[in-house]
Amino acid sequence: MTSRRRILAIALAVVVVVSAIGYAAYVSHGPPGSSCAGAQTAARPLPSPGAGSYLGPRSVDTNPSRTLVGEHRGPVASPLPSAPSSTPAIHVVAAENFWGSLVSQLGGNATSVLSIVSDPNADPHEYEANTSDAVAIDQAQLVIVNGVGYDDWALQLIGADTSPGQLVLNAGTLNGVVVGGGVVNGNPHLWYNPVYVNRTVAAMFADLVQIAPGDASQFAQNYAALNASLATLYAEATSIKTHFAGAIVASTEDIFVYLANFTGLFLVSPPEFMEAVAEGNDPPAQSVVTFQCQLEAGNIRVLVYNEQTVTPIAVNLKSIAAQHNVTIVGVTETIQPPGVSFQVWMGAEYLQLYNALNAVQLGK
Repeated sequence: MTSRRRILAIALAVVVVVSAIGYAAYVSHGPPGSSCAGAQTAARPLPSPGAGSYLGPRSVDTNPSRTLVGEHRGPVASPLPSAPSSTPAIHVVAAENFWGSLVSQLGGNATSVLSIVSDPNADPHEYEANTSDAVAIDQAQLVIVNGVGYDDWALQLIGADTSPGQLVLNAGTLNGVVVGGGVVNGNPHLWYNPVYVNRTVAAMFADLVQIAPGDASQFAQNYAALNASLATLYAEATSIKTHFAGAIVASTEDIFVYLANFTGLFLVSPPEFMEAVAEGNDPPAQSVVTFQCQLEAGNIRVLVYNEQTVTPIAVNLKSIAAQHNVTIVGVTETIQPPGVSFQVWMGAEYLQLYNALNAVQLGK
């Protein structure tokens, strides 16, 4: 076994992968005489690989019998600043800023990280690379891509790169998610799945140690701090599951599938609709009708809306949701605002979802 594989095996061993759970189907019908009469308004049950009850990652430097998760309703802390590096900074390029934030926290001042996709006003699915991106990737010692068709532009630039010794971390390949696998097995929004995040962070740690073994102790310290911070973050998601599991929700695209699975919410919007909108395609006409009927039926509590992928059909459904007193929760694909950490961004989205579900439960 190579040293890199040995490091990765050790890192992955600290990630607790839990059993999968499934979705239950939900069916409702429109009132007699309406356009929704007789229409089945349920999504098919969705599988949920790698997204069950979360026990949190374990730090490489702590008692392996102790997990790091507990109830928490306060702000999410960021890892402490790291000690000075003994070697020149590692040049890292992350295709997207959510992966860039995490590797920055792992590497500290031993890394110089560039996150390419971070514009809050742009749809990441439509990003087009430029000459600066090509130069940055060519010079990077470590390149982190999401994969699963989300950032093919980066893979093309990597394919044209001949830099010796460059490491490439493909999060999709690492987690076994493939293009064409549907709203779960082919869902590229990996950063909304806590298990996938933990596994990717472990691989980042292994890659950094391989590139700069002299800074291994610093990386290990940062890895422990990041694990603790992520465990605190995911305790927020676990709190949603504790209080609102079974709540009926919908989403304009599949960005929310992983989180709905993780929190035990019943996501009923048609998979065909969610996947088409996420890929920038027109959804099947029947899926549009079904989705509209679901919103009009009065059983959906929250509609999750991707603020960075806006289409006329999605906007119309958002309007229908508002007309039928469905609470709307906005989420984004990249860190917003771009200057905050992954944990602060994701924690704010969790809090917004929690508050929305709680307000509906209280009848507000």
